[in-house]
Amino acid sequence: MAKKLYLSETDKKISGVCGGIGEYFGVDSTLVRLLWVAISLTLGFGAGGLFFYILASLIIPKRQENT
Repeated sequence: MAKKLYLSETDKKISGVCGGIGEYFGVDSTLVRLLWVAISLTLGFGAGGLFFYILASLIIPKRQENT
């Protein structure tokens, strides 16, 4: 069965995007959060990083109870 990306229900600060990415790749979500902020600031995506976070929180599905 293929591995799927879901919003984290247990490891979330805002909506669970970084926690879900961390669970998917098997890395600490704090590293994902730090990397997200560093890339957003370095590439000049300050507001864009926030936009992409909101977009990801709308696109990435929540895990269903039966999965």
